[in-house]
Amino acid sequence: MTPESNSPATGEAAVSREDQLAKMRQDWDQRAIENARHYVATERTDWTDEEFFAAGEREVQEQILSDMTNICRGKRPKRMKVLEIGCGAGRVTRSLAALFGEVHAVDVSGEMARLARQAVAGCPNATVYQNNGADLDMFSGRSFDFAYSCLVFQHIPSREIIESYVREVYRVLRPGGLFKFQVQGDTGIGEPPPEDTWLGVPWSEEQIVALAARCGFESRYRYAAGEQYFWNWFFKPTLLRLVRRRLGRMRRRLHGLLRNPTPQSVVPAKNRQFSRSEEEDQAGRVGRRATEEIRAHRPLVEPDVRISRIRLS
Repeated sequence: MTPESNSPATGEAAVSREDQLAKMRQDWDQRAIENARHYVATERTDWTDEEFFAAGEREVQEQILSDMTNICRGKRPKRMKVLEIGCGAGRVTRSLAALFGEVHAVDVSGEMARLARQAVAGCPNATVYQNNGADLDMFSGRSFDFAYSCLVFQHIPSREIIESYVREVYRVLRPGGLFKFQVQGDTGIGEPPPEDTWLGVPWSEEQIVALAARCGFESRYRYAAGEQYFWNWFFKPTLLRLVRRRLGRMRRRLHGLLRNPTPQSVVPAKNRQFSRSEEEDQAGRVGRRATEEIRAHRPLVEPDVRISRIRLS
């Protein structure tokens, strides 16, 4: 059983992103004060310290230790820098700090962040921050080897906010890094009211794949689509893959140019401002020149032709 949402009815007017973030912060502060451990792991209301952190250890065993090939990619865990989004009261953060070299954790709730700091007080390699619930402004780009989030996005009421987080993770991950996270995949629950900070928006598999593409990730693996615990593996492409992807786009554009030349594609931009009749004359001249050059197999844009000769595997 999960705590019952006390949000307004679905028919009420939509709220702004800033209002949603403020409501998330307010509600999770209140939940932390009321019973933080219960709202982090709702199967119990009376968690002891030992039981609560043992549950975090089990999650790390199930979701992290069983997946070290994807997570580490040949790196030693103690040399990795890891990000946790939505750390709550530090249930998982403590176990991450025991496994990896450096752990940074964020939470929208100041009260939850305070409890998480207490949880990792004996872990000098772990740092906890309160953020605004949508960005990671405290971190510079390409800072982390691995990012992780569980039982967090399933409570966020806005796809825009979740996408903002995903874009931020892309920014702070190093090339080749993995973002492993869970979302609400049960689309049968419908869309929650925008003010609801407990029942988050559901994601279909198609929506997740599109999200990865928009944010620059490769959605390499997905597990349990259609269920509450819908897991996703978003990989940030390596620099080599990014270069190959860009060269591939350049080659496709060049081939299109050579096969279907147009006046706009071969006339320098500075020479494109003519009256209507002059434009027509210029188009005719350029079109004839393009046709002659293609027939003679002379490239129109020599630098791009050289790029097109690079063999892409």
